[in-house]
Amino acid sequence: MIVGGVDDAGRGSIIGPLVIAGVAVREEDLPLIKGLGVKDSKLLTPERRFSLAPRIREIAVRVEVRFIEPAEIDSVVARMPKFRRLNYLEGRVMGEVVAGLGVPLAYVDASDVDLERFRQVVEEFSGGAQVVAEHRAESKYPVVAAASIIAKTERDRAVEELRRRYGEFGTGYPHDPATIDFLRRWLDERGSIPSFARASWKTWKRIRSSDLSAYI
Repeated sequence: MIVGGVDDAGRGSIIGPLVIAGVAVREEDLPLIKGLGVKDSKLLTPERRFSLAPRIREIAVRVEVRFIEPAEIDSVVARMPKFRRLNYLEGRVMGEVVAGLGVPLAYVDASDVDLERFRQVVEEFSGGAQVVAEHRAESKYPVVAAASIIAKTERDRAVEELRRRYGEFGTGYPHDPATIDFLRRWLDERGSIPSFARASWKTWKRIRSSDLSAYI
């Protein structure tokens, strides 16, 4: 049997896309994935992630990657009830990624505190696959850790391209003073929110009011 793993990268960022990646692996090849030393991508250096990504792709039967751009995130946040906003969007796209993998069973890292609610959303769009949703799934299932690495490397590439085009902006996360300084300057100089940033993040209210003591 072929099993899938799905994870995200960039969920909390204010700059750049949210990336969802899925990896499909034959069960007999799971020891090969584990043997690579895969783990939660946040626990690996960028160099280690980029060295592992092509090796994961060599072992995988299929890899699926989806980029959710800021405009799509903003649209969902603006029109959906609070409990369904980003969690629902992420669950739907994870389901579409599972469907693209074509696997009968997939393990996904759940972003919703309600595991069953999140599982149901993913499964609704999964093309008939059985879905197991767990918190910290990347620490329990090597195939999810592999997906985490693919998601993070793809997001890193996208963010690096944004830096090349628009200049240095730090990590792109609201807790980073360099990111906040970049966004404040952009707003002051151009009078608008950049298209590559998430306008629906409440961080903008704090930037406008200069209350930068806390971020999303």
